[in-house]
Amino acid sequence: MSGGPTARVVVVDDEPVLAGMVKNYLERAGMETRTCGDGLQAVELVREWRPDVVVLDLGLPGLDGVEVCRQVRTFSDCYVVMLTARADEVDTLVGLSVGADDYVTKPFSPRELVARIQVMLRRPRAARDQATLSERRFGDLLVRPEAREVLVADVPVELTRTEFDLLDAISANPGRVLSRRQLTDEVWGKDWRSDDHLVDVHIAHLRKKLGDDPSAPRFVVTVRGVGYRMGSGR
Repeated sequence: MSGGPTARVVVVDDEPVLAGMVKNYLERAGMETRTCGDGLQAVELVREWRPDVVVLDLGLPGLDGVEVCRQVRTFSDCYVVMLTARADEVDTLVGLSVGADDYVTKPFSPRELVARIQVMLRRPRAARDQATLSERRFGDLLVRPEAREVLVADVPVELTRTEFDLLDAISANPGRVLSRRQLTDEVWGKDWRSDDHLVDVHIAHLRKKLGDDPSAPRFVVTVRGVGYRMGSGR
């Protein structure tokens, strides 16, 4: 977390009552919180204040939540939780495809949202043994866990925290198939309460950034009915 032990959270919602209620719950949980009701202002607030988490409503005036998330992802790897009043899966997938880490559908319990953010901030960054921390190469894909760097054909690839953590987990166990539940436990933590479909969405976006053809993947291979494993890179 940035700037010390107190987590910083930005709540972006054009409903002042809702934003204020979420802010109160977050502050009671010990998090420093700011609110904003406009997409353009939200991008600047995130740029200047550098929060750890952004709670971002999908339906904002000016820039909508998807565009805000897309712009934020050009300069920040903070966690992003999308809020949507529509349970439409397309909205969810579009939001996640621009780098959101999770989503919550309105109406929601502020206590539940706070609990999910707390779990998110506790996401494991467990120290691995030296063998797992060393560079890992799979064809022209290079993963550097300690530096949290990824290169394909010597060109750096910008990944979100979630995308990197998934690749880190899979590449640390190259001979092993990891189920969606195992990946959820590894990346989000055992207390995480969300659907395993999140894994598929983030894997799809990870593959796109790596230039990995899902019909003939070189790096992240789907094992039908089980989960994912690391490919050879060839």
